[in-house]
Amino acid sequence: EGAEVAVLDKDERAGKQCLDLLREAGGNPLFMAGDVAEPAVLERFAAVVTARFGGVDFLIHNACLSRGGLLRCDYEDFLYVLRTGTAAPFYLTKLFLPLFRPEAAVVNISSTRAAMSQADTESYSAAKGGISALTHAMAATLAGKVRVNAVAPGWIETADGFHSPADRRQHFAGRVGTPEDIARAVLFLC
Repeated sequence: EGAEVAVLDKDERAGKQCLDLLREAGGNPLFMAGDVAEPAVLERFAAVVTARFGGVDFLIHNACLSRGGLLRCDYEDFLYVLRTGTAAPFYLTKLFLPLFRPEAAVVNISSTRAAMSQADTESYSAAKGGISALTHAMAATLAGKVRVNAVAPGWIETADGFHSPADRRQHFAGRVGTPEDIARAVLFLC
């Protein structure tokens, strides 16, 4: 859609694939490899974005993972998931505060897991609950300066072969979502 894109991803291979797709679409994207759970990485990313673009129109927080829950997640893993899925969006938004251009938007990716969890998913569910609450608070704090919204997908078919349970009653559209469904919602909010 003509945006200049900066991507921060822990998975260098996936990041480079994303770069290739963006270049094929005619863009000149920026990629930085790094772990969003590390504050120094976020600080470096903010500095690189500032040097390259000078400002930010849209910020999309998409990073999260699961390391299980009460049955298989230790304390450090739990904290790592919270740093990735909730603390990093807080800190990167804070770092970008002076960079937001007029009518900027922040879009957080939450999940239906924030309110409709499954067994042994406490790390992911807590992070997604946190990003949902963070969205409300940031929207209040940044009102009049930056629009802040969240998209909360349910089951999504992904390239890694994930398949949802057979029970599709929670899917009002009558099908499992796709990554493109999420992207279109994010684009609309931007």
